[in-house]
Amino acid sequence: QVQLVESGGGLVQAGGSLRLSCVASGNIASIISMGWYRQTPGQVRELVAFITVADGSEHYIDSVKGRFAISRDSAKNTVSLQMNSLKSEDAGVYTCNAYVPTRYYWGQGTQVTVSS
Repeated sequence: QVQLVESGGGLVQAGGSLRLSCVASGNIASIISMGWYRQTPGQVRELVAFITVADGSEHYIDSVKGRFAISRDSAKNTVSLQMNSLKSEDAGVYTCNAYVPTRYYWGQGTQVTVSS
């Protein structure tokens, strides 16, 4: 079992920044990758960014490249998503995700609101 707890969401003006954090606990040695998903009302949840544990490689959807940065602090079992130059379309519920062999684990989600 893996438990994920997110923090850092909130309200920000367009062009501003937010940093999301996700702390993992439990069987963290089994985690292959961790990432952040985003969902807005009426839309399918989409993978925004993820990072692999083995080599730290980072992956992003095109719409956030150059603005978002995912990072991992193995000592703190934390994955963070630094979001800069936020746009209204970045708003949504951001959920942390951990992938282990055969399944995914999810956090509770944190709301990001971007005002214009």
